[in-house]
Amino acid sequence: MLVNVKFFRNIFLISVFFLLPTNLYADEKKRITSQLSNLNSLEFTFDQLINGKIEKGNCLLEFPGKLRCNYFDNKQKELVINNKRLAITQKRYNKTYYYPVSKSPFLNILYKDKLLEIIKSGKLELTDQMIKLIYLGDNEMEIYFDRKSLDLKGWQIIDQYNNNINFFLNIVAKNDIFKKGTFKFPEIN
Repeated sequence: MLVNVKFFRNIFLISVFFLLPTNLYADEKKRITSQLSNLNSLEFTFDQLINGKIEKGNCLLEFPGKLRCNYFDNKQKELVINNKRLAITQKRYNKTYYYPVSKSPFLNILYKDKLLEIIKSGKLELTDQMIKLIYLGDNEMEIYFDRKSLDLKGWQIIDQYNNNINFFLNIVAKNDIFKKGTFKFPEIN
């Protein structure tokens, strides 16, 4: 009889050991999803690392699909995404380059419904400070959240040109309403 009790106790402890992380991860996903569902816009500063080169700046993000970033560089670079189009302007040289966003992994971040789907289907890894979500869909990516606040902290992606992009952000404001024309595309030069 004592052997049976020990056997069932061991089975119970093993079950708890394997099921507890699954429940914790599911809870983290629910909390992140809930916070993201209530988010309409973000203002943030960023550090971006592309193939060893660091760029810094600030951005305004409005769901769905709108982003404006000003880079703190000598070219006075500005990036604007307005739904399916992307423009990069180098104000110093008065040059603007246009690109389609259709194949860009940016679409996964800029559209809340896609981001929520990635969170639901991705695999979580927890550390003391961060939650790392690994998504192995069309574009492999990692998305980072602060463990305490659940704020979006950045992502790592491979873009359509095979550049490894590490993007780290610091949220300045949430759910601000931006003035009309904030995400207007620059004139064609």
